[in-house]
Amino acid sequence: MPLVIRMARAGTKKRPFYHIVVADSRSPRDGRFIERLGYFNPLLPKEKTDRLKWDLEKAKAWIAKGAQPSDRVMRFLDAAGVMKRTKRNNPEKAVPRKERKAKEEAAKAAAAAAPKAPAAPAAPAAPAT
Repeated sequence: MPLVIRMARAGTKKRPFYHIVVADSRSPRDGRFIERLGYFNPLLPKEKTDRLKWDLEKAKAWIAKGAQPSDRVMRFLDAAGVMKRTKRNNPEKAVPRKERKAKEEAAKAAAAAAPKAPAAPAAPAAPAT
């Protein structure tokens, strides 16, 4: 049973509130979970301590048992100094879609316009007898 530490959404429409839970990775986002570790309220300012409350000792215990944290939970763990999050880099994401498509089409056109290399010479034909 692959375990994950992730956030389950709670709260009303346009008022998000998240529970940090340990769950089976196959269960739905807001569905069944094994244990609740804390909560996260993104509507509060970053300076407030009530924005994120969770039990780091329980989280460490679940990680020791093999639970994999989600990307957002990994950010929380990195901020707390528990785990190190690897930095991601996707330079193509910043390029607008129209420019990416134009670049791809230009590459295809250049590949089509490039002269093809001459074919390898054929093996000499056997003399007819």
